[in-house]
Amino acid sequence: MGLIPLEAMLEAGRYFLRKQQRSTGVSDDELIKIAVKSLGLDELSPFDPQRRIIEYLMTEHDAPKLAGFTVKKFIEETASESPAPGGGSVAALAGALGAALGSMVANLSSHKRGWDERWEVFSDWAEKGKAGYSALMTCVDEDTQAFNRLMDAFGLPKNSEEEKTKRKEAIQAATLNAMLVPLKVMRLALDSMEVLKAMAETGNPNSVSDAGVGALCARTAVRGAWLNVKINAGGLADKVKREEILNEAGNIADKADRLEKEILGFVDEKIKM
Repeated sequence: MGLIPLEAMLEAGRYFLRKQQRSTGVSDDELIKIAVKSLGLDELSPFDPQRRIIEYLMTEHDAPKLAGFTVKKFIEETASESPAPGGGSVAALAGALGAALGSMVANLSSHKRGWDERWEVFSDWAEKGKAGYSALMTCVDEDTQAFNRLMDAFGLPKNSEEEKTKRKEAIQAATLNAMLVPLKVMRLALDSMEVLKAMAETGNPNSVSDAGVGALCARTAVRGAWLNVKINAGGLADKVKREEILNEAGNIADKADRLEKEILGFVDEKIKM
C-alpha cells in the first residue's frame, strides 16, 4: 500500500466514530488510530503514520516546533535567557488549553449515560473546540516566528540609502505581523469561549469546573495577546492601521471579560454548596 492523505485518514476515523454514535471531536492521533484499527491497516504489518501519511512524511525533517515540545521542555525553553518563546507564545498556549478543556467537557457530555440522544450536538461542540485548540497551537510557533522576523528586520544593514529604505520597509512589515499574530490569538480564544459557555450551561455537570478553568485560560490568552498587540503598536507607522487593530483588540478584550463572568456565573451556580 502506498502513501495516504492525512484528511482521508481523519475522515475515516470520524466515519467509524459516527457509526458508533461517539464524538468525533478527538485528536488527530486518536482519529488515525481508530481508522487504522477499523480498516485493518495493521493486520499484515505495523502501520506507522509518520511513514505512511503524506503530510507527516513531508514534514519529517522540518525544524522542531514549540508545539511539539514536551510540557517540561517548553517550560524550560520559556525560562531560558532567550526572549522567545515569550508571553505571546504562552498566551497562545493558554488559549489552546482553554479550548481543549471545552472539547473535553463536550466529549464527556457526548458519552454521558442517559444523554444518548444528545451525542451529536456535543460532538459538534467538541469539533469546534478541537478546531480552536489546533489553530491556537499553530499560533504558539507563529508568535515566536513573528518575534524572530522582527529581530531579523532590525538586524538588516543600513549603510546606504537603499539599505536603509529596505530595512525600514522590512521593520514595518514585521511590526504589522507582530501585531496581527496576537490579534489572531485573541480572535481564536474569544471564539473558544462560545464552546466553554455552552459546556458550562448545558454540558456534563460533573465537569462544569473544567469549563470554568477553560474560561480562565481563554481570557488569559485574550489579555496576554492584547499586551503583545499593544507593545508592538508603537512601532507601526501606519496610524490608521494601528488604530484599527487596537480598536478591534480592545473590543475583543471587553467581550472576553464579559464572557468569562458569564461562564463563571454558570459554574458557580452549579457547584455552590
